[in-house]
Amino acid sequence: MQIQIFQDEESLHRAVAKELIEAVKTKPNTVLGLSTGSSPLGTYANMIKDHQVSGTDYSDVVTFNLDEYVGLDGTHSQSYRYFMNTSLLNHLNIPLNQTNVPNGTGDLKEACESYEAKIVSAGGIDLQLLGIGTNGHIGFNEPGTAFDTRTHVTQLLQETIDGNARFFDSAADVPKEAVTMGIDTIMDVKKIILIAYGSKKAAAIREMVNGPVTDSMPASILQKHQDVTLFLDEEAASLLKK
Repeated sequence: MQIQIFQDEESLHRAVAKELIEAVKTKPNTVLGLSTGSSPLGTYANMIKDHQVSGTDYSDVVTFNLDEYVGLDGTHSQSYRYFMNTSLLNHLNIPLNQTNVPNGTGDLKEACESYEAKIVSAGGIDLQLLGIGTNGHIGFNEPGTAFDTRTHVTQLLQETIDGNARFFDSAADVPKEAVTMGIDTIMDVKKIILIAYGSKKAAAIREMVNGPVTDSMPASILQKHQDVTLFLDEEAASLLKK
């Protein structure tokens, strides 16, 4: 596990965007794993700017997102499909039929199995972007999730619901379930970049890096991945052992 520490969010996002852009330039048909929430927004803004200024070509790229809320279709303003389209995908020259977000409506068992099959059919994910929850979740794999899980439906913990309530009118409107890539699915990807900034993430980062590998801290399993780089600001890294 490698760690890069930045003085501010802006320089962190530029560095992460550079990694994603270089991956696409090196392998035009690269398969990217993408994430949602506030953590990657600065990275996506830098990718859009690069595409507009430098013309980086995404026409052969395939993407897979980590998760989607159960019960929200892609037209809902708080769905992760809507988020990805408006925050990144609509601003690149990537055909939307090459972008994949789990289906949170309809037959969920079939949706999970289909998503796993699509990832396999694409040849696996080359580079996965991750964030981390304050309780250590990656994707929506909450504490207690078995490490051998594949894409599945998960119950969201109250602290996750509360943390995401700022995106909804109230906490009562936040879906209670999500479809998420499983931990084993994430561990299958070739390269992982995890973004974290702010003091609220410091304890989770400390336990992920310095603590034991345990399902009570799902992100700790990343200690066993062969190619993980953490991109942190100084606040998020503040509790790490020197």
